[in-house]
Amino acid sequence: MGVFAHAQRRAAGAVPERGHQPPPIGFSPPPRRVGPILALSEAPTVSNTARTVLRLSLSVALLILALTSGLARAADSARATIAEATLADSPAKQRDLISSLAGQADEAIPALLEAWRKDSLFLYAAPEGVAVPVQLVGEKDAAEAQAALRIADGQPLLDAAGAPLRLVGADLTAVEHTSALRRAMKAVLDLRDLGSPDLEKRLRAIQVVGFAQDVEKLPILQQRLATETEPRARTTLREAIALIGLKAPTDAEKLAALAELKTLHTLASADLVKAALRDAETTRHPALLEAARGALRAIESHRSTVNFLGTLFRGASLGSILLIVALGLAITFGLMGVINMAHGEMIAVGAYTTYVVQNIFGNGLALSPFGKFTINLPGLGATGWAYQSYFLVALPLSFLAAAAVGVALERGVIRFLYRRPLESLLATWGVSLVLQQLFRFIFGANNVQVSSPAFLSGNWTINDIIFGWNRVFVIGFAGLIVLGVWLVLTRTSLGLLIRAVMQNRAMASCMGVRTSRVNMLTFGLGSGLAGLAGAFLSQIGNVGPSLGQNYIVDCFMTVVVGGVGNIAGTVLSATGIGFADQSLQQILGNPVLGKILVLVAIILFLQWRPAGLFVTRSRSLD
Repeated sequence: MGVFAHAQRRAAGAVPERGHQPPPIGFSPPPRRVGPILALSEAPTVSNTARTVLRLSLSVALLILALTSGLARAADSARATIAEATLADSPAKQRDLISSLAGQADEAIPALLEAWRKDSLFLYAAPEGVAVPVQLVGEKDAAEAQAALRIADGQPLLDAAGAPLRLVGADLTAVEHTSALRRAMKAVLDLRDLGSPDLEKRLRAIQVVGFAQDVEKLPILQQRLATETEPRARTTLREAIALIGLKAPTDAEKLAALAELKTLHTLASADLVKAALRDAETTRHPALLEAARGALRAIESHRSTVNFLGTLFRGASLGSILLIVALGLAITFGLMGVINMAHGEMIAVGAYTTYVVQNIFGNGLALSPFGKFTINLPGLGATGWAYQSYFLVALPLSFLAAAAVGVALERGVIRFLYRRPLESLLATWGVSLVLQQLFRFIFGANNVQVSSPAFLSGNWTINDIIFGWNRVFVIGFAGLIVLGVWLVLTRTSLGLLIRAVMQNRAMASCMGVRTSRVNMLTFGLGSGLAGLAGAFLSQIGNVGPSLGQNYIVDCFMTVVVGGVGNIAGTVLSATGIGFADQSLQQILGNPVLGKILVLVAIILFLQWRPAGLFVTRSRSLD
């Protein structure tokens, strides 16, 4: 004991070694190496701060070295694992190695596993007596030989002189595979998209695995969750792990899974949570029963929120469409007092213009008016974004086409029927029928296909609420149209003339205003706005000869409720009717009954306030 204590004190520096002399001044002995790293603690001239800096530097260097080597191993881990599996001495070890590839997105995995299943992997006996796993690829030559690639790194197999070898498969030993190994390969291929760089593909793969509720795949999802960084994918992984946990063997795992699903409250998990609730009722397990009910309540509460916010969004989009359709009618009806029943056909003109522009940007269009002759409109043959931009060209053309038809209608029919509202109603209704039949003669009785451009075809999904890009575009563009119309009416000479004629037509005429020209331009403006609405509707619904008839009644209701000739009233009326229509359809589950209730509400409102929300005061209306 005394010897041991003395050795300890000497190691601590309390007892100098026998014969030990202090080093001369200025002498610094070289540090002693312990393996590959310097024993810094034995460098007596290094201060504590410098020692700490050196240690940190070495730690960082070792970390970088470890990460670099780890990335290098990860880059070829799939090939190396498959090569190791081909050399494994037991089928069980082969299955374990192949199963370890699950969830990896290496492009070499499906090709090598498929080649193994088709007996295209071989063992080549190298001159050194080592078996080298190889894959034969390429065309066979006259001697039935093919190029040989090493499975471990995908590089060509070379001879002693460094030249690529060509081998004959019949002279090699094919790597064997069993039915259990083939099942393991299939499982790996099924889970390959879990590591796909494409987020949407990765999400679909995670959902497929989760809803299958295969407990054996739970470790793979947990391993993927540890490395996943994308928030949506992490949430989907948590949901999939929880759904598989519903089939776990222990009650504690099931309770944890239900608690996780209650926290996530995803709509897609509702059916499986209901199944878990039924199982808990069958087994009469009170804890599981309460947990399943709590998770289901959270999901249903989230569903109610999603439906409410989705209804608001759909109501806003419908109100925007009604606003664009009704805005032109509000101007013409408020200015001229003409009930234009052909306003809906201006919508169809804009929609068909969009259809024609789309085909011109594509492969062209062949029309057969009246079935007597054929008109071939050549196409530009555009592709990619050049073709997708057709809608941006169709918007102004839809406005101009509908405006031209409106001007022709005003000059040819309506200008002879001012101050004769009943006759103008009947005349424009007849024009409406003529235009519908003309559409049938030119474009056919069936609906035509108008495809949405790529930038309007997708959607945003925020907390399970789907925001379609086309509807978002309609809402935003409707705001721009309202702003543009307001600027035209308040900041331009045309707007000044329109307001003057609206307030007192006779006085404006006496002041030298050409009221007939103002009527023509105003009617063209209103018809052009209806054409814009038709372009938007072509991205949301069907385009056919009777497209405008589906909106003409709603359009008149919007104008009357808002106040004839009042833009602010039209905006509020269109928004309110759109929200009410969508809400009642959602609550009642019956679109027809919802529209009937909206119509009844409008009738009652007009009984209480016949002039609408905003009353237009003018000398001519007093």
